[in-house]
Amino acid sequence: MRCGTHARRAACAAALALAATGCAGVGAGGNGGAVLSSSWADPQNPLEPANTNEVQGGKVLDMIFRGLKRYDPKTGKARDFLARSIETRDSRTFTVRLKDGWIFSNGEKVTARSFVDAWNYGASLRNNQKNAYFFGYIDGYDEVHPESGRQRADTLSGLKVVDDHTFTVRLNQKFSGFPDTLGYAAFAPLPRAFFTDHAAWVRKPVGNGPYTIESYTKGAQMYLKRWDRYPGPDKARNDGVTLLVYTDSNTAYTDLLAGNLDLADDIPAAQLKNVESDLGERYLNTPAGILQTLAFPYYDKDWSRPGAEKVRTGLSMAINRRQITDTIFRGTRTPATDWTSPVLGAAGGYKKGLCGRACEYDPGRARELIEEGGGIPGGRLTVTYNADSGSHRQWVDAVCNSINNALGDDRACVGNPVGTFADFRNQLGGHRMTGPFRAGWQMDYPLIQNFLQPLYYTGASSNDGAWSDEEFDRLVDRANAETDPARSVALFQRAEEVVRDHMAAIPLWYQNGNAGYSERLSHVALNPFSVPVYNEIRVG
Repeated sequence: MRCGTHARRAACAAALALAATGCAGVGAGGNGGAVLSSSWADPQNPLEPANTNEVQGGKVLDMIFRGLKRYDPKTGKARDFLARSIETRDSRTFTVRLKDGWIFSNGEKVTARSFVDAWNYGASLRNNQKNAYFFGYIDGYDEVHPESGRQRADTLSGLKVVDDHTFTVRLNQKFSGFPDTLGYAAFAPLPRAFFTDHAAWVRKPVGNGPYTIESYTKGAQMYLKRWDRYPGPDKARNDGVTLLVYTDSNTAYTDLLAGNLDLADDIPAAQLKNVESDLGERYLNTPAGILQTLAFPYYDKDWSRPGAEKVRTGLSMAINRRQITDTIFRGTRTPATDWTSPVLGAAGGYKKGLCGRACEYDPGRARELIEEGGGIPGGRLTVTYNADSGSHRQWVDAVCNSINNALGDDRACVGNPVGTFADFRNQLGGHRMTGPFRAGWQMDYPLIQNFLQPLYYTGASSNDGAWSDEEFDRLVDRANAETDPARSVALFQRAEEVVRDHMAAIPLWYQNGNAGYSERLSHVALNPFSVPVYNEIRVG
């Protein structure tokens, strides 16, 4: 999942002008009492599960939906949730059996068809869903979502409803890790109301999670209420959550200290020097499956020319990661030495030091490699980032200063701010970048595959730079087909070495999840995806 901007909002007074409620500290949303408020940003797209692939929309989906699997909020391990069982004999055909008693918040039963219809919708080319790629393993995907031409089928041939509580999935290749992907929101079930009155559903989404959406004012707030009939074991321990839209994370932090906000889940870099003294034990700083990188536009011939990999590697060696993380991020970032995350653990595919010397600060070697590679295209590096976050400008300036110092040229690298995250994403989607751009990846599920395939596989959904390498693709295909987890991980690490050897993207640092909360709250925690576990929070 692409990392979005966090915490946006002008001031608590703005919410007062847009909605007739009190400020967040007294339970915005109109219900008062045990309703907590949390910083947020407007989602990029309507909250369709198969069309949401950024953090802010993902937070809401995690509150209003439950799927076949759920990732443990402490360990990240995938555990059966709506699935009573997911069985296979060959890692290609899977039989899914559902637990009984699950319903959507409109009273409709959750059945096998709720999943099959949702997945067919998400895969369809006509529906233009950003997460369609996640259904690409299922037989018939090439018919419902061809690479070119018109859609040739309406449904995936690999999906079959057996009865109300059973369906089968046949993949177009072996994928032993497939069941563990099914906790991702794109695989959530959908009620019939989604299809019979889609416009009404988009205005007020109906799910099967512990909360329901009661109201949403774009640019101001969304109020989610506890669903008392929720049948799951993870019921909400509060009355609801009001997500308040901020345009500046520093303002969110100020509101938190003033008692106008209960939870800020992205502490701006400028406040890190004060946060522990300001909040004490109400400050959270925990490891998360997030990696920050510099990505490149390979659709630009200057960055895909022979020898450009030396330039990219030289730029990597010109970045003093340790100095930047110590100075700016103060314990919330760790210099990256591979393209995954330490939260995976060694058994899950994290390999400390896989990047080797290419991720170590070496100004002399950096200059040599950049010169050997033909120099920086155009003579100057322009790093594009969205300016509506509290910290991107600081670290981009620091990265450019490091590169400029290493190269002995104070004009070699400059930052290029784009106004909003939405504008930034639109430029990426339109392939309008001419130089490197900031890229953040928050894992969708805790597999090494998720850190590699969506970002670097040819034509993958989040391969914004359009990098392509046949050897990498072959190794990923082999890793997915491997039924032994250890051998699968080893093959993915070989694929990661291809990424390293071409420096397909420059790994910068692993990012912790951090947050601060008010004295009204208790039992506050972040999951391994850096998202607050809202349903566990107590108020008062």
